[in-house]
Amino acid sequence: MQVQSQKMLEINDIEDARKRISPYVKRTPLERSESLSRHLGTNVFVKYELFQKTGAFKARGAFNKLLTLSDEEKQRGVVAVSGGNHAQAVSYAASVLGIDAVILMPQNTPNNYVEATREYGANVDLQPTIAAAFSEVERYKNEGRVFVHPFDDELVEAGQGTVGLEIFEDLPEVTDVILSIGGGGLGSGVATAVKSREPDVKIWGVETEGADAMAKALAAGQPVEISITSIAKTLGAPAVSDTTLALTQKYFESVTVVPDSEAVDALVFIAERLKVITEPAASCTLAAARRLKENFKPGSNVVLVFCGGNLSVRDLCGYL
Repeated sequence: MQVQSQKMLEINDIEDARKRISPYVKRTPLERSESLSRHLGTNVFVKYELFQKTGAFKARGAFNKLLTLSDEEKQRGVVAVSGGNHAQAVSYAASVLGIDAVILMPQNTPNNYVEATREYGANVDLQPTIAAAFSEVERYKNEGRVFVHPFDDELVEAGQGTVGLEIFEDLPEVTDVILSIGGGGLGSGVATAVKSREPDVKIWGVETEGADAMAKALAAGQPVEISITSIAKTLGAPAVSDTTLALTQKYFESVTVVPDSEAVDALVFIAERLKVITEPAASCTLAAARRLKENFKPGSNVVLVFCGGNLSVRDLCGYL
């Protein structure tokens, strides 16, 4: 997989992104959860990004990227690679802005993601694997389309970072943020935003076994390619980028890797107590919080980022 070279993300980039995308995305709620607070013995707040347009945070980065395209670039159209939420986000943003979009998706993508992406207006090109999809991007780029990378793009990262601005504004006393990591775009953006406001806030990353590209990169000291086996398809980046790895090394306390079974158990707990259905890629934050609870004091203010809720009933029943 080829990645793009770019400068390190800065807080000004995120503030500019918020001004740019505010007419197109929701300011999602941050609420204290009594159930999770009792469960973990501290003050737990949930950032409900699963209520974002298209059901996940990805709309923020997609709009920020597409809104910066020139008229000539918009005429040429865009291409993206995704096994889920980025696909829907780019398709939706492109539709709103009148831009033609092609989305490359692996064949094992859950059908609800594929159909939603098509319904938002994009042409879907199914590929054997996510790695094959990234390889096929070159053909579309050679045809003139602009590549909207799911995470290795400063404009995409800046859009995702607006989640962090909202967290700090709604909870200036935040002490800890727990969020899941796929390619690292959300983590890079949120960590940059929150740490720029208050450097003492601790950022904790989460991955599932079989979608742990960042944990393996941290261990190796460089991005490494992995095969995706986790049910958390939206965490399925074949490799992180040099940029997202560097920002994780700079800002994160650790990256906790949990098995799918713990993510599903947390998903059920969230559904029964908080009355929302998350993806495993979001519920894994609670699974990690359970493992990390000794790091929190009774007076801590811990934020779990529920990054997405695009889970089909069929898949949910299969997990159970």
